[in-house]
Amino acid sequence: MIHDEFESFATSLPAMGALMGLDLGTKTVGVAVSDGMRGVATPLETVKRQKFTLDAARLQELIAARSVVGVVLGLPRNMDGSEGPRCQSTRAFARNFAQLTDLPIGFWDERLSTVAAERALLEADTSRKRRAEVIDHVAASYILQGALDRLRHIGRSL
Repeated sequence: MIHDEFESFATSLPAMGALMGLDLGTKTVGVAVSDGMRGVATPLETVKRQKFTLDAARLQELIAARSVVGVVLGLPRNMDGSEGPRCQSTRAFARNFAQLTDLPIGFWDERLSTVAAERALLEADTSRKRRAEVIDHVAASYILQGALDRLRHIGRSL
């Protein structure tokens, strides 16, 4: 089920279990996962986009292997907060993926996640070639970590 409001997504999750964060690009999907306690997001892999069915099959393999209980999709809003074509594409991906899984799907504002990931990789003195290989799943971990931090805050306020 897709949740437009993050608080709704939060209440649909079981108390424990790993979450998956996705950074959808036109050519790749960055994938990150959390631990079962939802404390830390870890970059996992970058899936080269092919056809939706192949991309979804790979994501479902990762979901099964990691016992994922929810999916967080980075929503690429414009800097003014409006939604453009990339948001529409992300929402379409969510609608299609929701037909293949019963897992709750939530959105997280991903503005500047790739910039933050790039900065962290530069500070770590990562080569240009290596940055190109890992940027998408590192960005996915920034998206997921933001969502995990918000979930922790929501949990304290309940």
